[in-house]
Amino acid sequence: MSAFRKAVESGDHDGIEALLAENVVFTSPVAFKPYPGRAITAAILRAVVRTFEDFRYVREIVSADGRDQALVFKATVNGLEVNGCDFLHFDDDGLIDDFTVMVRPLSGANALSEAMGAQFDRIREEAAAG
Repeated sequence: MSAFRKAVESGDHDGIEALLAENVVFTSPVAFKPYPGRAITAAILRAVVRTFEDFRYVREIVSADGRDQALVFKATVNGLEVNGCDFLHFDDDGLIDDFTVMVRPLSGANALSEAMGAQFDRIREEAAAG
């Protein structure tokens, strides 16, 4: 099991942030442009933890060299089931430098977009303070 998965499943926000490269790029399933940087990515991930209910990883797929991982998950957002995948790429130092999330179905993605949008002022504040 990956260190990132362990940190997420145990609710270790500091552990999650410690695994992010300073130059990580986060690509959201509900935003047009990616978000570059550790502070904003960590703030987004904290908001995701607040937003998802019943979050659980159900499968982990790792490349032969360990630098690419796909973590398949299930969760609920405002009563709607969401299926998704976190695609992680690790740099030479073993830190996540690329983090892409995809979710389905559209109704779940829309619920996620609405819930995350409601938190974006807090996300920006946390990122600025981080």
